[in-house]
Amino acid sequence: MEVTIISRETIKPSVPLHHLKPYKICLFDQLTPVTYVSVLLFYPIKDPTFNLPKTLTHLKKSLSETLTIYYPYSGITKNNLYIDEFDSGIPYLEAQVNCTMSEFSKLKEIELLNKFVLFHPFSKEKETLSPQIAFQVNIFACGGIALGTSICHKKSDGASFRIFLQSWAAIFSGSYEKVIQPNFFHPASVFPPLTDKPENLLNVVDLLWFKESNYVTRRFLFNAEAVSALKAIAKGDRAPAPTKNEVVSCFIWKHAMAASWIISGTPRTSIAAHAVNFRQRMKSPSLENCTGNLFWWGAVATDRKKDIKLQELVGLTREILSGFDEELMEMMKGEEGLEPVSEFLNQLGNMMSLESEKPDIYAFTNWKSFVNDIDFGWGKPFWVGAHGKVGAEFRNLIVLVDVQEGKGVEAFVTLEDKQMALLDKDPNFLTFASDPVTAAGYTSRL
Repeated sequence: MEVTIISRETIKPSVPLHHLKPYKICLFDQLTPVTYVSVLLFYPIKDPTFNLPKTLTHLKKSLSETLTIYYPYSGITKNNLYIDEFDSGIPYLEAQVNCTMSEFSKLKEIELLNKFVLFHPFSKEKETLSPQIAFQVNIFACGGIALGTSICHKKSDGASFRIFLQSWAAIFSGSYEKVIQPNFFHPASVFPPLTDKPENLLNVVDLLWFKESNYVTRRFLFNAEAVSALKAIAKGDRAPAPTKNEVVSCFIWKHAMAASWIISGTPRTSIAAHAVNFRQRMKSPSLENCTGNLFWWGAVATDRKKDIKLQELVGLTREILSGFDEELMEMMKGEEGLEPVSEFLNQLGNMMSLESEKPDIYAFTNWKSFVNDIDFGWGKPFWVGAHGKVGAEFRNLIVLVDVQEGKGVEAFVTLEDKQMALLDKDPNFLTFASDPVTAAGYTSRL
């Protein structure tokens, strides 16, 4: 498969914005490194009256209007304190794909996904002049479109990106009443940034996010039957009705942990760090429609038991993550909120600085179906994809995405190559995790 860039330009807001004051970022933006997350939306487009040239022109025009509303996305982050120069604009590319979408769906090379985005996913980037977001519109030989997005994590988390995309789709389709007016100012007032660059904390964050190794990414499908079976196994006193996210994330953690212990020859501390969205957990002030990184990590650690059960991991995970309640949210507000954040980072930093027996860290983020309903007028995306191979410096990462139809979940699993080699051959793991390329009916709608 070849992807050829046919046009490249910068899309700017539809009106000049040089009069706007700089946008202050929040504490959690400050502590998030400059790295790009890939999100891919695949639209087959079977309408015989579909006008591609008109569509491409209107995509750019509506994006320009969207940037006028979401103007921080068009600016530049400076000094890790604020975003300015909102007339800078964002990269926008159009590309031709030399195969049909159906043919692409049968290819197993997950690295091909990186051809659909401008920035290599999860690479360690320099902060200077990095755009907040970049789009690549990929046109397949069949007329289908894959919208590839590179989102700079410094400015945006998944919930922020969702309302941006919803608003762009609304403007594109002329449904202006569905445009979401973003709240840019609550985050920095609730979680004020540090005026002095927090070098000590940033160094720990850098240590936690990036570790040089040879990483491999694989896609695994947990269909509805597998999820149901895992729920039955994981059910216990602490989690009598475990969720899909709990059982799939803990199942992957359990088997990745076992692979790591085989390689090292001995059990070691293992940490599952789950991204926890603040928006549903903070009652006052409301963080609804706020942009920026309004999440933090909930760390769940094992006690080095060789035969730890899925039920135990699920119960432990629920217990730890339920601690992100309204009381904790109150503690994290204002200037005093730095204390629990610093304590968390210092604890992990101390563990990571040990000369021997450094813990394994697995990061989990659950996209659920957060962009599965984005409709530009061509219908919902057939498939939502994440990324191929990550950068040489990153960490073990698992991205969970709800399948478009049904109750299954697709996992984009990134592990160090030796761990992945063992996971690929683990019969107990493969009993529940299947290859989405060969799964029956998974691409039948293309």
